[in-house]
Amino acid sequence: MHPAPSLIVFTTLSGLGFGLLFFLGLGLRAPLGWLAFLWFGLGYGLVCAGLAASAFHLGRPERALRAFSQWRTSWLSREAVLAAVTLLALAPHAFGSVFLGAGVPWSGLAGAVLAPVTVLATAMIYAQLRTVPRWHHWSTPVVFLAASLAGGALLAGLCWPAMAGLVALGAALLAQWWLAPRRAATLASATGLGVRGTVRPFEAPHTGGNYLLREMVYRVGRRRAASLRRVAFTGAVLGPLVSLLLLPGVAGLVLAAALHVPGMLAARWLFFAEAEHVVGLYYHGDRG
Repeated sequence: MHPAPSLIVFTTLSGLGFGLLFFLGLGLRAPLGWLAFLWFGLGYGLVCAGLAASAFHLGRPERALRAFSQWRTSWLSREAVLAAVTLLALAPHAFGSVFLGAGVPWSGLAGAVLAPVTVLATAMIYAQLRTVPRWHHWSTPVVFLAASLAGGALLAGLCWPAMAGLVALGAALLAQWWLAPRRAATLASATGLGVRGTVRPFEAPHTGGNYLLREMVYRVGRRRAASLRRVAFTGAVLGPLVSLLLLPGVAGLVLAAALHVPGMLAARWLFFAEAEHVVGLYYHGDRG
């Protein structure tokens, strides 16, 4: 799939924002006054920036509000509804923490429950797609949730939850890279002619570019993908873990967060670039 920058930014920033709001709502970090304003502002800002990026990915961004209308059948619509409900549910807790000197526990708990559910809904936009085998795997929602909680714990300044989340994220990324299937079919299995010998296209199905090739067929070299996996794993998981273990207090948390975010951007780029839509079988056959 084409690794669109808007989708990479959307999935990364919104996950970080909802992860931070989860810990703030749960009360594991309970700032008040201006400190609460900065922390809740960061969480809301990351979520809104991510959702804005996803809206601009639409062909007609001015129609983004219509995404809320298909919640019965569309995971994208469910994600949009859940995001709005989460932000509204957490608003009284944020307002009380900033202006009243005390949070609103029921509001915080509601937001803490809804935040990871929203992240899972985002993951299901991709995990539901049988036409993209690498996404249609249990590791996809696990990676999204682990990344959200690990990044949120780092931004909340919670060392031990962040370390636990990073370990879970590392295991989930390895599972996604090595266990998720690359493709669902071959020309032989798709046509049922494999028993008769080697199957190949007679001639190319097109003479020029088209929408499917631009959006759903993207090829990344094996060496480049392997290098980016090392960069992503080091930045998103190993670097932050080492920082938290070796540097005490705020310094370790700041460095860990500074390494984690670019690492997750690289991991998200790979998430899209390595995903092979089955339509590529029609255009490129069985070539790897």
